[in-house]
Amino acid sequence: MGFVSAGALAQVKIEGAACATPPPLHCPDSECSGAMVINQGPVVEMKTRRTYFLDYPCDLKTGEKVTFILSLHGGGSYGNWQRHYFPLLDYKDKYRLVIATPNSPTRVWSDADDQYLQNIVEFVVSQLGRENVKAFWLVGHSQGGLTSNRIIRTDFFKKKVDGWLSLSGGRLGGNPGRSATFAPAPPTGAAAPTMPPSTFAAAAALLRELPANDFSFIYETGQREVDEKGVPDTSDWAKKYSCGARGAAQEIVDTRAGYVFDSSRLNQLRPGWGLLPAPGKAQIFTFPNCKDSRVVADVVRVDKGHTEGLEPKITEELVKLIVSAPGGKMQKEPS
Repeated sequence: MGFVSAGALAQVKIEGAACATPPPLHCPDSECSGAMVINQGPVVEMKTRRTYFLDYPCDLKTGEKVTFILSLHGGGSYGNWQRHYFPLLDYKDKYRLVIATPNSPTRVWSDADDQYLQNIVEFVVSQLGRENVKAFWLVGHSQGGLTSNRIIRTDFFKKKVDGWLSLSGGRLGGNPGRSATFAPAPPTGAAAPTMPPSTFAAAAALLRELPANDFSFIYETGQREVDEKGVPDTSDWAKKYSCGARGAAQEIVDTRAGYVFDSSRLNQLRPGWGLLPAPGKAQIFTFPNCKDSRVVADVVRVDKGHTEGLEPKITEELVKLIVSAPGGKMQKEPS
């Protein structure tokens, strides 16, 4: 176990993952440097020798229950960009989160990365103690969301994952259409990696096939990413859990902007793909009274595109939804 053994309230020390306040390689409130956002993290996954970020409360105590989150970046992106696109690290102390943010060396996830991701999960759980992981969530932006949808069906993950938050990474139970300005303009300089069309089509088609395993599901998108029909107000995933009709919107107002955006297209920004970070509003729609207290929700960020980093208040509201959902799968897994 990766913790000090002296006493019941000993402080957790995860091997090879020093904890600091503020967290290392944290972006400033604006103008985060390119060198910082492409950083791939200080923690080494010892079996593959690949690195990742691991953020956790520095005052975490032995036996304390936590929510463990594996957060996957989108295609063409990096771990530290993802870490600030959806800045869970700002809420790790308040909500007792442990967040692993890995990197694909090709910047596009494939099954070649699966063992690396599994190794990270196994290591973190071994350090925390399986009995102390009250819930385990996947979070994925864009192609990281599509990858979450793929791996959540695999033998390794399906018995462990309590929830999935898709950040513009596809919606189970009825996917919205894309806006005319969703596709990115060509990047400045070298071309960013992309998924082959056949691979993307297969990943998107998988959204129409509901997984057999049980978990909570939250879908988040920018309003400008989707077509004029918007996000459907019905959901086959909600029907699976006999949820009530989707409720009226809860509006969240942010006066601060997010940290990051797609800086590779500064002169070619498109509304659907994403503009510069700015304050804004978001709408949270929940499906109430779901079986087994599952959380099923849609979140729409008004006048936002695909790559504008999430603002602080809507980030926190998404964290609240995550920690409100039932967990316990990891605790039932054999040690």
